Amino acid sequence: MGNQIETMSAPILFAFVILYFLVLLGVAKITGKNSNNMSFFIGNKNSNWMLVAFGMIGTSLSGVTFVSVPGAVGIDSFHYLQITIGYLIGYIAIAYVLLPIYYKLNLTSIYHYLETRLGLGAYKTGASFFILSRTLGATARLYLVVKILQVFILDDMGIPFWATTLVILIMILLYTYEGGVKTIVWTDTLQTSGMLLGLIICSIYILSSLDYSFMDALGAMKEKGLSNVFDTNVNSKSFFLKQIIGGAFVTLTMTGLDQEMMQKNISVKTLKDAQKNMITIGFTMLFAISLFLFLGGLLNLYAAQNNVTAVGDSLFPTLALNHMPPYISIIFILALISALFPSADGAITALTSSFCIDILGMQKNEAWDEARKKKIRQRVHLTFAFVFLLLVLVFKWIDNKSIIDLILKIASYTYGPLLGLFAFGILTKKKLNDKWAFLPCFLAPALCLLLDYLQPFLFGSFRIGQELLIINGLFTFLGLWLISKPNTEKK
Repeated sequence: MGNQIETMSAPILFAFVILYFLVLLGVAKITGKNSNNMSFFIGNKNSNWMLVAFGMIGTSLSGVTFVSVPGAVGIDSFHYLQITIGYLIGYIAIAYVLLPIYYKLNLTSIYHYLETRLGLGAYKTGASFFILSRTLGATARLYLVVKILQVFILDDMGIPFWATTLVILIMILLYTYEGGVKTIVWTDTLQTSGMLLGLIICSIYILSSLDYSFMDALGAMKEKGLSNVFDTNVNSKSFFLKQIIGGAFVTLTMTGLDQEMMQKNISVKTLKDAQKNMITIGFTMLFAISLFLFLGGLLNLYAAQNNVTAVGDSLFPTLALNHMPPYISIIFILALISALFPSADGAITALTSSFCIDILGMQKNEAWDEARKKKIRQRVHLTFAFVFLLLVLVFKWIDNKSIIDLILKIASYTYGPLLGLFAFGILTKKKLNDKWAFLPCFLAPALCLLLDYLQPFLFGSFRIGQELLIINGLFTFLGLWLISKPNTEKK
C-alpha cells in the first residue's frame, strides 16, 4: 500500500514543487526591480533586521537540520541540544565582538578586515578558505535534499538524478540572478515560514495519531531513552562540555566568519539592529532545534507503532511520504524544499559576491564600468551554479550516509584557518610577513587530519569531537605567530 501511495502521489507532489518555485519567482520579480551590484552584494544596507533574522533561521537550519536532526534522535537522543546551547553563546560573541568591527569598517566583504589588519595575503587566503568551505558545505546540504526528492518522487517519474539537480539549480539561478541579497532577504523569510509550519503541522498530526498530549509524548520518549539531553561521559564525542564549547565555535566560524551569513546581516541599516538580529536568531534557534528534536522523538514513537524500521536520514521522509496521509506528504515536501532553497540560494549569491569582491577585486577596479561589473558578476554566478552541479554529483557518487556529520567534519578542517586568522587579528597587535600568510592556513588542517587519524594511538578511548575546529584554529594562530614580524613599535 505504501508503494501505491508513493506512486500516486509523485506527480502531485512534483506539481507542488513547481508551484512553490513560481511563488518564489514572483517574489524575486518584485524585489529584484532596479537592482544593481550593491543591492546584489549587500541589499544596499537597507534590509529590515526582523526580516533578516527570520530568514537567517532558515539558512542556519537547512534541509540537513530538517531531516537529519529528527533522524538522529533514535541514536543520539536529544544530545544535539547541547550544541545548540553553544550556538547561543556563539551568536552573542558575534553580536558584541565581530559585528562592531564589520560596521566600523563599513565592509561589503567581511574578509576586507583581514586586509586592513594583516595584509593582502591574509585577505586572499581567508576569502579562498570561505569559498572552499561554503562550496563544500552547501553542496553537501543540497545533495541530501535532492536525494530525498529523487528517491521518493522523481525516480517514479523516470527523471534522472543529474536532471533533478540541474533543474533545481536553474530555479535558484532564476530568482537570485538579478536581486541577490535584496531578493534573498524576502525569499528566505517565506521559506523559513514554510519549514517551521511543516515542522509544527507534522508534530501535531503525530500527537493526534498517537493520541498523546505534549507531556504524554515527553513521558513516552523518556521511557524509551529518547529524550536525554546531557551526555556526561568524558570520553564520548558528545560529552556536554565538548558539545557546548564546540557549538559556540561552530557558530562563531560558520556564521560570524562566513560571508554568506554576514552579507545578510551587514545589509541591515545599523549596528544596533544587526546585534538585535543575532541575539534573536540565537534564542529562536534554541527553540526551533528543541522542536525538531521533539519531532524526532515523535517520529521514533510513530515508527515503532507502525512497525517501520527506517532510521537516520531516511526516517522522516519514509514516514511522511509512505505512512501518513497525502496532505502530510505535500506539507513535508513543501517544508523540505523550503529548507533546501535558503541553504543553496544564499550560498551561490555569497560565493559570487566573495569571488567578485575578494578574488577579482571588483570594487577597487575603477577601469570597469557598472555594466561590465554586472556582466562579470553574472558569469561568476553561472560558474558557481555549474560547480554546485558537479559537486552534488560527486556527493552522489560518494553516497555518505550521515550528511550532518560530514558537514561538521568539513567545517572543522576548512573554517579552522578562518578562526585562526581572525583571532590573530583581533587578539594581537602583531604584523605578519604577509607573503607567508597562506602557509599556516594550509598546514593547520593537514596537522588536524594527522591528529584525527592518530587519535586511537594518542588518546586511547578519548575521542575528539567538535573541538577539532578549535584545535585547527589554534594551530593556525600559532603558525601566524611564528611568521609574524618582530614588534618594533615604541611602548
